[in-house]
Amino acid sequence: MTDSVLRTVVRRETHSPRTGAMLVIVVLLVLAAVYAAVEIALSLAGQPPLLLSPGAAADALATLPTAVVPAGLIAAGVVIAVVGLIVLVIAVAPGRLSRHEMAWDDRAVVVDNGVVASSIAQHLSSESGIARENVVVGVAHRTVDVTVRPPLGIPVDIDRLRAIVDDEVASYRLTPSVRTRVRVERPLDAGKENPR
Repeated sequence: MTDSVLRTVVRRETHSPRTGAMLVIVVLLVLAAVYAAVEIALSLAGQPPLLLSPGAAADALATLPTAVVPAGLIAAGVVIAVVGLIVLVIAVAPGRLSRHEMAWDDRAVVVDNGVVASSIAQHLSSESGIARENVVVGVAHRTVDVTVRPPLGIPVDIDRLRAIVDDEVASYRLTPSVRTRVRVERPLDAGKENPR
């Protein structure tokens, strides 16, 4: 496989298509067109409109600048501009899947963030001696968040935990790169949990 084909495959596996957002916008536009067609057909048949006849809508649109205060027009314009900007951002910005590209020798492998989190948690548990159920790892697009909950009375060196996590994450060579955050949460003792 050539580098450009590999890059395309990796991009498709790590970015989500905008099909859902496009489908919602297309459905809304189709519903608006169907409603307009129904109103026009009812008007041509001499029937009462569902909401507003085409003639009344055209008259309301023609008198809008004089019927509405300028502040109302400005507010409506701002709302329409914000909606348009949101639609533009959805159309242009790439969606992200919960996956990362991992460099492995001279190949690229796409891995799910859950797999990365599980691997880090298992490695940290093995290296530190803290039980696996007391290590919680979350992997996001740019961060790895590690929470260690050791039992009461077990000493923990947070700098050592950070070094273990940083070394493990660095060995994965993830793209995009991530920064790590390690926290130690101690459980409350029984006297504080059940005050009398």
